[in-house]
Amino acid sequence: MNMPTGCGFPTIQTFERAPSAADFESGVELTNFPAVFRGCASDWEACSKWNPFSNGLDYLEERAGSVEVEAMLSRTAPIFNGDIRSHERVSMPFSDFVRLCKQHMISKENTVGVDAKSSCLNPPLPHDPTTPGQIYLAQFPILNDGKEEKVQLKILRQDIQTPTLLGGKSLSSINFWMNSAQARSSTHYDPHHNLLCVVSGCKKVVLWPPSASPSLYPMPIYGEASNHSSVGLDNPNLSDYPRAEHSLKQSQEVTLKAGDAVFIPEGWFHQVDSNELTIAVNFWWQSNIMSNMPEHMDSYYLRRITRRLIDKEMSLLVSRPSSTDLKQPYDHLDQCKIGQSEGGDDNSRNKSIEKGIGTSREKTPLHDLDPSASHALHDLISLVHDHVNAVGTSRELQHTSPSSSDIASERDNSKILVNALSSLEDDRIAHMLWNLEASRLRDVLLAMARYFPRTLEALIIHMLSPVAAEVLTQKFDEIDQQSGEEDRSQFYREFYGAFDDESAAMDIILTRKESFAFQAFKNVLDKYLGVHITSPTSNL
Repeated sequence: MNMPTGCGFPTIQTFERAPSAADFESGVELTNFPAVFRGCASDWEACSKWNPFSNGLDYLEERAGSVEVEAMLSRTAPIFNGDIRSHERVSMPFSDFVRLCKQHMISKENTVGVDAKSSCLNPPLPHDPTTPGQIYLAQFPILNDGKEEKVQLKILRQDIQTPTLLGGKSLSSINFWMNSAQARSSTHYDPHHNLLCVVSGCKKVVLWPPSASPSLYPMPIYGEASNHSSVGLDNPNLSDYPRAEHSLKQSQEVTLKAGDAVFIPEGWFHQVDSNELTIAVNFWWQSNIMSNMPEHMDSYYLRRITRRLIDKEMSLLVSRPSSTDLKQPYDHLDQCKIGQSEGGDDNSRNKSIEKGIGTSREKTPLHDLDPSASHALHDLISLVHDHVNAVGTSRELQHTSPSSSDIASERDNSKILVNALSSLEDDRIAHMLWNLEASRLRDVLLAMARYFPRTLEALIIHMLSPVAAEVLTQKFDEIDQQSGEEDRSQFYREFYGAFDDESAAMDIILTRKESFAFQAFKNVLDKYLGVHITSPTSNL
């Protein structure tokens, strides 16, 4: 087997001898990880009787030639896509399909050594304009969940046996696959466990775990081909599908010859390349997970899994940047700016210091701040002042604070921020908050609340992006874990006490945090469900 490295999963295991049904279920099936079984079907009579190079086509035509089959006629041959727009289903007698296969054999041999009389027995089909390379007899049932009336090739059932490792399984279906020329089934996953057995010829199977879905760009979940990838993986258009660049790194490849089988768990994406005149049989059955999942729990599991994917996506968006040394715009502390609090004289300053504080406590002077906290305080103040100067509102910063209606307006407008920068590496404020230890950030925020309340208000109300709000609330969680109950209460009283409307300020932070979560939700819908949305719901 040729196994690319870096896929993040162990190499697909190969069994030279098929395990027992009990060992397969406990050691393979329950892991939801593929496995190859050499010679699993080598004792089938089909391996000899169906072999196209040993008169197998004559045998198949004699046994089932009169059966009406439905083949895939592809507009993109040799690639057969699951999207019904790219192919059509063509009904024909199985004998006609077999004759197409014989024609292909003759053309490949270039008529050398072929008996002329034999050639005359297989003239081109006048009513069928297709060529063998465009036709694929795919997923045609031999057994279909016990529904005998829908089974068309059941006459071939006696030539195959259910592998011992599937003993006791309630099979959903057994399907027949046959192609004349080389063919590829597009990348897709199945909603059942699958054991694919090669009877004749050779198949190359490339597999991706369900977690690789983002790089495979699944078709929209509401579409007819929702289990198929929407990108060609040989030469993907990276401008349209940038995540596809990593798809091959997440894949593993196995090659199956006659008698071999591969277990493809439900949800695993796979692309199958078949050599010419390859015949296979596959077995589908429902997984224990799906069998034991009552329908009345579906909505709950949907919400739980969606929430887990959102949390994972949020962690990716707030992961530490590649370089933690983000270039700072200021090399020296401006002692004149940082040493002077807002509000004018000492009396008004003390009023702002004590605003919202229920108990008296000793205040930490600015010059006693830790150097890293002092530097961060300076940079935050400078960023806010630069911002308000740029928009012409610096006069409001020193003397007035936003009204409750202004804060409410900002809260409503925060939905616009959902499409703002959502990367920690691209957001200076979020990056600064992230790099500060929780205890240092606590000191910085308290210093702003005591000495620069209008600057803190401008920072939170006007400049806090969704990703910065997410980082800030994560730091709040860390502060909570490091503080006792009294210190926690004191911190939040001082912090929110700096705002004219404390509840509105809290609402702003939470709304921006939810906007960030909504961006993560949009990414989840895109990566895993192929669904694109542009704006949050009215409730957000």
